[in-house]
Amino acid sequence: MNFIPEALDEYAVNHTQQEPELLARLSRETYQKILQPRMLSGHYQGRLLSILSKIINPKAILEIGTYTGYSAICLAEGLQKDGELHTIDINEELVDFQKKYFSLSGFNDQIHTHLGNALDIIPTIDCKFDLVFMDADKPNYPAYFDLIIDKIKPGGVLLTDNVLWSGKVIEKVKEDDESTKALIIYNKLIAEDPRLETVLLPIRDGLSITRVK
Repeated sequence: MNFIPEALDEYAVNHTQQEPELLARLSRETYQKILQPRMLSGHYQGRLLSILSKIINPKAILEIGTYTGYSAICLAEGLQKDGELHTIDINEELVDFQKKYFSLSGFNDQIHTHLGNALDIIPTIDCKFDLVFMDADKPNYPAYFDLIIDKIKPGGVLLTDNVLWSGKVIEKVKEDDESTKALIIYNKLIAEDPRLETVLLPIRDGLSITRVK
């Protein structure tokens, strides 16, 4: 779903910094070999993640939802030299794909991958984060929030993907649509929580930027 006219969207993409060649290769291979390639962050959103990470210059990043590793590499571009990125995914079949591109990225020693259920893994990571990117199973967004909010440093930033969910968040919700129900709850939560400042951007499938006070 396009939230702005397609021609304007194309203009925005054409006037955004090009993605590094390694990420272009990763994107092509994802579309050739991996199921649901639309889950990839891609060029435009990837450059946004990269520039936000560079502005924040985090010491520690948490990513919930690795997929094929595109967004992790984008986020790692802003890491401090001795910083680290923890990324979690439940899909064992993607591990080798991730490792291939992480090893080529120059950030391999800084990226720590975790395989399994994020609800179980997050409490085991003994770290305070400057930046968190959430892009995983939508029904668990509120639960993930409860687990990570106290792990984000004051002044830290939470980025959340797919918060407009192809516009379903403003439509009549089907009874069995747990993803949309959870996103509506989550969006209200981060907009109204007094500990937070949130801006929801209508780019791609919706990206919210939340600062912890």
